[in-house]
Amino acid sequence: MMMKKNDFTRRKFISTVSAGTAAVAVSSSIPAFGNITSINNNSGKLAILGGTPVAPAKVWPDWPYVDEKVVEEVVKTTRSGIWCRIQSATGTVSTFEKEFAKILGTKSSVCVGSGTQALNTAVEALGIGPGDEIITSPYTDPGTIQAILVSRALPVMADLDPDSFQLDPDDVERKITKRTKAIMPVHIMGQPCNMERIMAIAKKNNLKVIEDACQAFLAEYQGKTIGTIGDVGCFSFQTSKVLSCGEGGGLISNNDELMDKCYTVQNHGTSKRGKTETIGSKYRMNEFEGAVLLGQMPGVRERHNTRNRNAKYLTEKLKGCPGLVPQKLYEGTTAGSFYLYTWSYKKEHFNNAPRDKFLKAVAAEGISLSGYISNGLHKEPWTSHIQTLPEYKTMFGAARLKKFQDELLLPKCDQVCQDMVMLWASGPLLGTLADMDDVINAVLKVYENRDKLNSI
Repeated sequence: MMMKKNDFTRRKFISTVSAGTAAVAVSSSIPAFGNITSINNNSGKLAILGGTPVAPAKVWPDWPYVDEKVVEEVVKTTRSGIWCRIQSATGTVSTFEKEFAKILGTKSSVCVGSGTQALNTAVEALGIGPGDEIITSPYTDPGTIQAILVSRALPVMADLDPDSFQLDPDDVERKITKRTKAIMPVHIMGQPCNMERIMAIAKKNNLKVIEDACQAFLAEYQGKTIGTIGDVGCFSFQTSKVLSCGEGGGLISNNDELMDKCYTVQNHGTSKRGKTETIGSKYRMNEFEGAVLLGQMPGVRERHNTRNRNAKYLTEKLKGCPGLVPQKLYEGTTAGSFYLYTWSYKKEHFNNAPRDKFLKAVAAEGISLSGYISNGLHKEPWTSHIQTLPEYKTMFGAARLKKFQDELLLPKCDQVCQDMVMLWASGPLLGTLADMDDVINAVLKVYENRDKLNSI
């Protein structure tokens, strides 16, 4: 295949970085690019077309993370008979809450049964409900909007910055109405939103900010930990997250009064004073979840640093491949959670091959990449469903619901859904630099053979 003189190829990558990687790899195995030339004469041919895969039978680090400390904490909790947090003021949940707040640099935390529950607890504790509006992202888990809907408020969708996949602050500002009570930025993939702009908009319009940091544990922005910038930060500990316990969630804030309200809301409206004071569901985290989380805390910062190291390595070594553009990080982002490591796929640099052909070709090389969210939430049936409900008709009226419907045209979100490519990162980014080289080599091999993609 003829290549342009300035094309960044796998061969160039091999010749320029192999010596450096051998010196810094954290595994005793030989980096993948060190083996490529000796596999066989078909090593340059796409595996999907009969060539030799770059990384056959690829195995990533196990996930969820389990070690003897995690097992020990669960066994200890089982034997203790203290399985519900209200049985002990010093149980696993209350102990984890202290450690969670400490590592994030906030006064206190409250733990619940899921990230969705954390978000809804925040909505309720801030007094947001029927007739109110919260501006948020369409590019997120359904839990984000359900946390708003179950309080019978209206999730208003703003479009995205297509380079960062995050809320576009300009569109957020356009969507503010007299009913708007809060902004709920979603730190998607575990990377910070443009919080400088979002906080300025919130201050100007006297709005609360609920950070959906469900994917963003330990991410940092402008010297602050994500979740501590807005009025309240909400996290998820679902199995795929970088700190996980199957299901689970947490809230943080430096506002003592607000955290007291959050505790009351998640404890079926019953405060720490033992009085049933408000409306609230039973969202309490159980002691087994607390035990699993506690068991992971000793090494959680080290694993975070490993993900950031590997993400930086991928970005650096693939920066000459024009067909994959990494997620834009806003100025001031000093660390990401890297729940996912993502790119925008630019098909014009892959011979106009559709994304699915690129993904199939890379998968055949032994590296599993994928899209993420196929449709933004603005294209899901809930948007029509709520308009049929008597309470929404009464609370918002025909004119507001028509405006809500008209504003569900979000072309930048649609573009992100079509173009985004991800490496799930909670487990894989704990791999060695040699593992990262497998990803790099697979991508560059497909890039070198891009003229073959449309024949797949």
